[in-house]
Amino acid sequence: MKFAVIVFPGSNCDLDMYHAIKDELGEEVDYVWHDQTDLSDYDGILLPGGFAYGDYLRCGAISRFSNVMSEVIKAAEAGKPVLGVCNGFQVLTEAGLLPGALLRNKNLKFMCRTVDLKIVNNETLFTSKYVKDEVIQIPIAHGEGNYYCDEETLASLKENNQIVFTYASENPNGSMEDIAGIINEKGNVLGMMPHPERAANDIMGGSDGLALFKSIVKQWRESHVSHA
Repeated sequence: MKFAVIVFPGSNCDLDMYHAIKDELGEEVDYVWHDQTDLSDYDGILLPGGFAYGDYLRCGAISRFSNVMSEVIKAAEAGKPVLGVCNGFQVLTEAGLLPGALLRNKNLKFMCRTVDLKIVNNETLFTSKYVKDEVIQIPIAHGEGNYYCDEETLASLKENNQIVFTYASENPNGSMEDIAGIINEKGNVLGMMPHPERAANDIMGGSDGLALFKSIVKQWRESHVSHA
């Protein structure tokens, strides 16, 4: 399986994501600059954390107009797995690939620490290697991770089982319903504030995030290699 790590001016977790895929997962991966106009060679698209275009105006608001985003949307519509972490999650909401928005943390401070994360939905291509209601430890690092949506959207997320992760034991940013990650209705676009790529090896302080990437590869191999 071949992954693309999208790099915007200001991305700063692209190296972490690349390392997790290449060295910990053992899969092919390339850095793909924001002005590229072809993602057809890639099986999975990863939008890392950082400060895309400096996050001026609003997080993700400028990056959504990058050339590569039309290709990310095309890949999502084709059913390819698309993962946005932290700033990547913000970009996905701004691009309309996921509903809702990420607001300033309730304490208006940037936070960087490891939190408990509950697996609410393990029946996705991103979470099949986890157990439902399992609690894992994943780092966060954000100033605008307070997930918000209107009541109608929240009801739809619940009805369609689109809430994938919630914060357990504490809600660090004030997000609605403790939401830490959601998936699109089709099930192939996931946005999450915690950083699984920073929990891919025990030497990093934990490896609970690696199962997310293994889940993606497992689904891809089952749907592609086994039918080749």
